Amino acid sequence: MSTNTTTTTDGAYGSPKARRLAEFLREEAKSGEIYVKSKFISEDVGLSPKEIGALMIQLQGSIPDLEIEKWSYTGATTWRIAPQ
Repeated sequence: MSTNTTTTTDGAYGSPKARRLAEFLREEAKSGEIYVKSKFISEDVGLSPKEIGALMIQLQGSIPDLEIEKWSYTGATTWRIAPQ
């Protein structure tokens, strides 16, 4: 059986971009919750803000050890990332 969206054992979506973003978020949030805007982390992750925004929506609820929540919008979406 084959599916279009694969999941790795760590719960992140199978695309390299999604894995890269998930790894970045885990590292940044390992000592507690953080708040991020895509435009401010895009250079660190090597993705455009638009790509990050789309991936954040995909990653919500799919990473068992991280809580990803759309927090607010002031000029750009702010995401709350917290370890679970």
